[in-house]
Amino acid sequence: MKTSTRVLFTLCALTSAAHFLRFGTLWEALPALILAPAVWFPKFLPRPLLILAAVGGTALWAFQAQSLVAWRMSFGLPWVRLALILGAVSLAHAAAALLLAGGPGRRIFGSLRPQDMVSSAVALLVAGTLALAVSKTSFPLLLGERFLPGSGPLWIALFAVYGSLVAGWMLDGPSAKIRGHIWTLFSAVFFGQLLLGLSGWEQFLMTGKLHLPVPALIVSGPLFRGEGFFMPILLAVSLLLVGPAWCSHLCYIGAWDDRLARLHDGKPKALPAWAPRLRVALLAAAVAAPLVLRALGAGWAWGLGLAAVFGLAGVAVMALVSRRSGTMVHCTAWCPIGLLNNLIGRVLPWRVSIDSSCTGCGLCAKACRYNALTRADLERKRPGLTCSLCGDCLPRCPHGHLGYAFPGLGRDRARQVFITLVIALHAVFLAVARI
Repeated sequence: MKTSTRVLFTLCALTSAAHFLRFGTLWEALPALILAPAVWFPKFLPRPLLILAAVGGTALWAFQAQSLVAWRMSFGLPWVRLALILGAVSLAHAAAALLLAGGPGRRIFGSLRPQDMVSSAVALLVAGTLALAVSKTSFPLLLGERFLPGSGPLWIALFAVYGSLVAGWMLDGPSAKIRGHIWTLFSAVFFGQLLLGLSGWEQFLMTGKLHLPVPALIVSGPLFRGEGFFMPILLAVSLLLVGPAWCSHLCYIGAWDDRLARLHDGKPKALPAWAPRLRVALLAAAVAAPLVLRALGAGWAWGLGLAAVFGLAGVAVMALVSRRSGTMVHCTAWCPIGLLNNLIGRVLPWRVSIDSSCTGCGLCAKACRYNALTRADLERKRPGLTCSLCGDCLPRCPHGHLGYAFPGLGRDRARQVFITLVIALHAVFLAVARI
């Protein structure tokens, strides 16, 4: 990218920021200011986003020119100089967009890397989803708005940039390590805000009411209370979009199991034969127990106490069993939501596929902490039921026999679409990760 193009885009970004500061607020101007340095650091924001920003600026200034000229004409005021100035600003934005795209006569997206397209798509999905969610809620949905009223546009822009960066890292770098880091970050933010809320800072609680952060309560809580279906709906949306990847990217407590299992050196150990039966029994109990308590008219203390015992037992499973075995035992043998996700995931289209030419060397199994690539699974050429689409196994196969699969998409494209969806969900969940 030429220096002249960068300078032109920077001037356009500063001009648009000044417009928002003049007719809006500082919080609306700051996202435009972010674009000014972004054009000088190519890894910060992908080029398609800069092109779209320049196109948006073109439309903005064209609309301003039309509106102000019409207003001046209605009052019989001079308007030609205004039209020339604002028209020139609009044309400058159009020229910046054209130069960023590669110049006249060139294909706009011909020279772009798939990573650029994925990063751009994630940023747009995050910004659009958060903007829609903020507009539909009656309270400050984003945490920053509770401390800085009106700052929503800035936080939406920052989370969009974050999602864009993470998507690029996932496609370019060691995806397993990056996934672990961002998952841990999400869990730390979630529980950090919970602790601050418990200490008396009610701004850190979304509703002002506390709910135990035990995954089983996603199902058990609404069944016991007869209300509060926000989390089941959130889980259902993630299932529809990315299958059982909730359990490897989005669960607020699964990151603990992941961190503890990684403390084990060597290949993760297989689960005992009775583990699947235990999991089924726990799912049945998670459904039956709240219904029985409600039918008996038990008070909230009973429900809270049983949930706390179950949650603490799950933490003990992580600390004592997952850490020693290297397998995420809490997620694959204890958590009823994990089984529910895996079962529903079997009827949804996302898969990790194994080629028929797989040699069964077992190198991929050394990276799988979900006990989904046992010897029997490799012989069947299909990951086991506990596969949560983490993708850690993909780079371990020296022959490229593993990959994401989705009907109608090749492996590379399927991985790009999956990363787009799951990282967009991660960024949105991180933005609203409060009890």
